[in-house]
Amino acid sequence: MTELLPYFQSQEDAMVAELSDLVQIESPSHDKAAVDRMSTRVESLFEAAGAVVRRFPGSQTGDMVLGSWGSSSPARPITLLCHMDTVWQIGTLEHMPIRRVDNKLYGPGGYDMKAGIVIALNALRGLAALGRPAVAPVNILCTGDEEIGSNASRAKIEELAAQSQLVFVLEPAIPGGVIKTARKGVGEYFVRVEGRAAHAGADHKKGRNAIEEMAHQILALQRLTDYDKNTTVNVGVIKGGTASNVVPAACEVELDFRITLHEEAERLEQAIHNLRPVLEGTKLLISGGLNRPPMVRDERMIATFEKAKTIAARHGMALQEGSAGGASDGNFTASITPTLDGLGADGDGAHAVHEHVLINTLSQRAALVAALLSEW
Repeated sequence: MTELLPYFQSQEDAMVAELSDLVQIESPSHDKAAVDRMSTRVESLFEAAGAVVRRFPGSQTGDMVLGSWGSSSPARPITLLCHMDTVWQIGTLEHMPIRRVDNKLYGPGGYDMKAGIVIALNALRGLAALGRPAVAPVNILCTGDEEIGSNASRAKIEELAAQSQLVFVLEPAIPGGVIKTARKGVGEYFVRVEGRAAHAGADHKKGRNAIEEMAHQILALQRLTDYDKNTTVNVGVIKGGTASNVVPAACEVELDFRITLHEEAERLEQAIHNLRPVLEGTKLLISGGLNRPPMVRDERMIATFEKAKTIAARHGMALQEGSAGGASDGNFTASITPTLDGLGADGDGAHAVHEHVLINTLSQRAALVAALLSEW
């Protein structure tokens, strides 16, 4: 990226230091106090970068932070989405320390997705330093519950998307720097069987074995997978029983489902709620449903990507697109306003012990985001 890239390459060491600082602040989704420490740090970084900052307290999850940068343009804003929470528990740094090995920066939550915060913030700083205004006001929203479904932040995300002309999601790229223009929708169901406890030796016949009933239900649930439609159902957790000499009175399962077609959510909902007990005297209790709708590669998505591809090409970058099996907050915004996902760092190992960022992509992605913001 002939014009912008040299500037951001000159900032690479500072970006690595900033990312290391954010990774050092461990922020597991279920630990509100920990995520709030990240919120406070991000708030201070946004203020130092000249943003008008608003903080939205969460009752159960980490506070959201919104930084807004003005523009002389009357255009609707461009919103960048990031999340501050990670899947890693407090203390993970003790066995997964931050370390730099050649072009890789290792550390829990760096790739997914604290690098996105660094890239977004540095793109704004760089435009200011280079005297290149953004074509519209810019928002950066950092949330604290993305890894656990964004239930607390979804309303704010959708509100900002409705006010914006464009949304960029700073989730990590598909390896190779590939932009995400499609994502599966994701949801979960919880199925509980209630049976009747009894002594496994003296009163076996009087019992109603909840685990036996659940075995029938698990097979029915797994059969809902349809590979031709790219729909998967996975019973991933099962809990039941108290002792081998007790007929179990209860059993519970948790299942994950992924879809690419909106109508598949309706099929699964109907099929799961129509399940009936096989064993007399048992009862089914069902809850859950779709969390994030599919992010569909429709005509608007194609046009949005092609525009980004054209802007990137002016600066010597050949953008590619792909799809992801996981979901993000882009699943919420894509049906509301044009959205591009995966604009964060390249690397590998999201949610894994080898999680790392490719350091040179920090400057590349900051240059790309800066180009999109100033030339869209």
